[in-house]
Amino acid sequence: MLVKLFNDNPNQREVLKIVDVLRNGGLIIYPTDSIYGLGCDITNTKAVEKVARIKGVKADKNNFSFICSDLSHLADYTKPIPNPVFKLMKKNLPGAFTFILEANNNLPKYFKGKKTVGIRVPDNNIIREIIRELGNPILSTSIKDDDEILEYTTDPELIYEKYSEIVDVVIDGGYGEIVPSTIVDCTSDDIVIVREGKGVLEF
Repeated sequence: MLVKLFNDNPNQREVLKIVDVLRNGGLIIYPTDSIYGLGCDITNTKAVEKVARIKGVKADKNNFSFICSDLSHLADYTKPIPNPVFKLMKKNLPGAFTFILEANNNLPKYFKGKKTVGIRVPDNNIIREIIRELGNPILSTSIKDDDEILEYTTDPELIYEKYSEIVDVVIDGGYGEIVPSTIVDCTSDDIVIVREGKGVLEF
């Protein structure tokens, strides 16, 4: 199913339909403030395993991120965050960043043993509204293009053509970017930019 939503005012009825798909173990492809992502409800193990199969990785060996609507879910999955790190996140989020934080013992079971978790709060109302209605984060990974020149597909209709047999919903939120999020490692005393992406970190 291809669903058109507008970032400035996502249609609530369509949002609730997508939330229903997620709650029932469905997979969605959705817009962010950078590239399009593939995701599912983090509490649904079967859905997570489906995402892992699509990516060709084992669920427990993955580097999936958690997409959150805001910072209120942080304590559910991370160890206490040092004040400077929290301030840095608050200053830069919502935005095109993935912050790597130390994980606590409450991660879903397929993550057990992982010491870190990537947290993302995109500056995109569509996906944040879906997550707000869902009530917990979604698991997320980027969708790569087979074309080595165009690493990421930006056109939602082309994404739908390619993935319509594999996922339940592709959300058309307009053209995506070709640059992924900036990855920031906050697990040691020094904050390290692991990957320069779209987000420019403000200290």
